[in-house]
Amino acid sequence: MTLSGEQLQQHARDIAASLEDVTNGRPFTPHLDVWKVHDRVFLIVTDDDPDLQIVTLKVDPHHGDALRRDFDTITMGHYLDKNHWISIGPGAGITKQLIGDLVHDSHDLADDHRKHRS
Repeated sequence: MTLSGEQLQQHARDIAASLEDVTNGRPFTPHLDVWKVHDRVFLIVTDDDPDLQIVTLKVDPHHGDALRRDFDTITMGHYLDKNHWISIGPGAGITKQLIGDLVHDSHDLADDHRKHRS
C-alpha cells in the first residue's frame, strides 16, 4: 500500500523512535523534526508545508542513485549534502516496508560513521 505524506512521515518517526541511542529535537528551525543517533543526524521530517510532506535520510551514494532512478518521489536530499542524503515524498511504491528499511539503514550509516571516527 502506498503511503500518504502524513503516513510516510509518521511511520518514519515511529521507526526512528524505536531505535537505540536516538534523540529528537528541533535544533535548526521549529519546522524541521530532527532525529539523531549519538549526535549525528539520520532523519529530518519537514513539518511546516503540506505541499512538501517529505522525510530526508542519510544514504550510501550508490544506493541513493538507484532509489532516485527507481522512484519518482525520491530526490536528492532537500537540506544536506546531495550525495549522501535523499528526500522521500509520497508516491507510487513508497511503502511502510521501504520507509522502515531506509530509516534503519540511515540510522546504521550515521551510527557506523561515529564508530569509525572513535
